[in-house]
Amino acid sequence: MKILTIAIPCYNSEAYMKKAIDHAVCGGDEVEVLVIDDGSSDHTLEIAKDYENRFPGIVRAIHQENKGHGGAVNTGIENAQGVYFKVCDSDDWLDYDSFQHVLKFLKEVIRGPRTLDVLLTNFVYDKVGQKRKRMMHYEDAFPEDRIFTWDEMKHSLILGKYILMHNIIYRTELLRECGLVLPEHTFYVDNIFAFQPMQYVKTLYYLSVPLYRYFIGRDDQSVNEDVMIKRVDQQIRVMEAMIDCYRPELVKKKRHVEYIAHDMEIVMTITSMLLIRLDTEEARAQKRKLWNDLRKKDIFLYLRMRRSFLGRAVNMPGEGGRKLFMRGYKIARKLYGFN
Repeated sequence: MKILTIAIPCYNSEAYMKKAIDHAVCGGDEVEVLVIDDGSSDHTLEIAKDYENRFPGIVRAIHQENKGHGGAVNTGIENAQGVYFKVCDSDDWLDYDSFQHVLKFLKEVIRGPRTLDVLLTNFVYDKVGQKRKRMMHYEDAFPEDRIFTWDEMKHSLILGKYILMHNIIYRTELLRECGLVLPEHTFYVDNIFAFQPMQYVKTLYYLSVPLYRYFIGRDDQSVNEDVMIKRVDQQIRVMEAMIDCYRPELVKKKRHVEYIAHDMEIVMTITSMLLIRLDTEEARAQKRKLWNDLRKKDIFLYLRMRRSFLGRAVNMPGEGGRKLFMRGYKIARKLYGFN
């Protein structure tokens, strides 16, 4: 039985994918590593097949026509044989000691009496040129050393803390049961991955280990701000998908509501910020439409987000309001270290 499937989506990743795979195969025979070549034009597929030959029964090389990151993750979910499922981008990697700790824990869970829907870990921003690497950890919000439910959370997540794909290991069947299908040919779908299934999660566990190393620094990277502005249409598509897949009837517990609102608020703020940066009438109309779509979907969530600090900030009226918001954004960028 495979305890964990690690899906590694790759597109023209020959220059850096080996590190991701080398760290993933350290899990041994109880781990399945799916290296998904998303229609690359370089030697990505050849490298994937070489690992498949060297690690039979552990690595599987899967080739598909180009579908984008979301399409590659979908392929990973479809083919996964592990009880649990994790995505590792081809330019990131898993910390060896933390990985062994996670596998030991998951084995205990599988043998235990309770079903665990999601395992949350820490991740590290491995930013080029930054000597001191920033780790995202959550001891202030999540109980440790036990399976817990939403109403057992200590506190809601504070401003500047959020859950990303990098934190998450889902139960594979939960992903299938919730009908997760990420948009193809779209960037930033990891926001949907961290949002839609979380609505169906009932049991959680937080393991405070720095499992995921999140590399930031390539000029063409999707989280580079200039690149994000050019791809704002895709950020809008993701935000629309999050609004569409929101199921308020599933989210009843106070902390669960707070988590979902916090998650959507972060993505809505980023999308609104990019549209403000464009500073065109069309962009302003798109921002208004997103907020109105949220209002139509769930007036209570809309009011909660609209009245929050971030909601007020991105909706300050007039040119003066937009300028004031951008000053605040630049300060926050320095404080929190995001791209």
